[in-house]
Amino acid sequence: MRAAVAVAQSAEDPLAGLALVEDHPRPAPRPGWTRIRVHAASLNPHDVWTLRGVGHPAERIPIVLGCDASGVTEDGREVVVHPVSGDPSRGDVTLDPRRAILSETFDGGLADELIVPDEMLVDKPAEISHVDAAALGIVWGTAYRMLFTRAGLAPGHRVLVQGGAGGVGSASIALARAAGAVVYATARTAEKREFAAAQGAHVALEPGARLPERVDVVIDTVGEATWAHSMRSVRPGGVIATCGATTGGMPPAELQRVFYQQLSIVGSTGCTLAEFEAMLRMVTATGLRPATETLAFDEVPAGYARLDAGDVRGKLVVDFTR
Repeated sequence: MRAAVAVAQSAEDPLAGLALVEDHPRPAPRPGWTRIRVHAASLNPHDVWTLRGVGHPAERIPIVLGCDASGVTEDGREVVVHPVSGDPSRGDVTLDPRRAILSETFDGGLADELIVPDEMLVDKPAEISHVDAAALGIVWGTAYRMLFTRAGLAPGHRVLVQGGAGGVGSASIALARAAGAVVYATARTAEKREFAAAQGAHVALEPGARLPERVDVVIDTVGEATWAHSMRSVRPGGVIATCGATTGGMPPAELQRVFYQQLSIVGSTGCTLAEFEAMLRMVTATGLRPATETLAFDEVPAGYARLDAGDVRGKLVVDFTR
């Protein structure tokens, strides 16, 4: 079967460790696991981090990449994979110290076939295509948890999304707008600000620009480059939610501002199965759909090169039926 495999790691040249294999072995059956014929799987920055050796030990190489997948089981069930694995008995699997994202501890979705633990499978809503479903897990699930579970977003809230053209950023814009929030977003270029506005931002601004008003919630996936602006844009008693630090993870803490303004700073990672299912229901009910661009299997290296260069709006999805 075809598979996109990380066979080596390099911080300087991550794509050198990517191999497109045409005759990869089919996954062997395992009790309590289900085989899926993959119809679509998306590309994520996490895959590039794996190829760089960031957060992924060398002893787990080679491994099939791909954190998201949608497909059909051997008995004809159309499913989408909840991308977070862990001990389901903990309730909130994201708090399991041994949790993992699909493709971290076992093979991921960028292959013709995939097997996953039964508890990671969710029925794909009939209204959502496999391509769209494969774009939702990592970024839309993460955005949903940040907004509604961690930040407590409610209708009428004002939200600032830092990095509004990114995957989690653009998903946060769409979900917040659908929930009745007033959404501000920042992005570095005019093109990216146009994209953020197309996803539902009421106002799209340059990074660091003064907002028309202070917001109730800030969604920050950027880190050091936007942190000071996030701290100054939130109202007293507001919430800053973070799920990433792509520009660095050690900004000044500004503790005086935190305690005097009584700010809540919350971290978030992934989503639970219940949150993933709730996100799918919201997408189905509202008609929201991710912005996607489909690729053929042999276009995976070019897709990762674009992703690594920041030349992507929305999600790149590999259509395994092509």
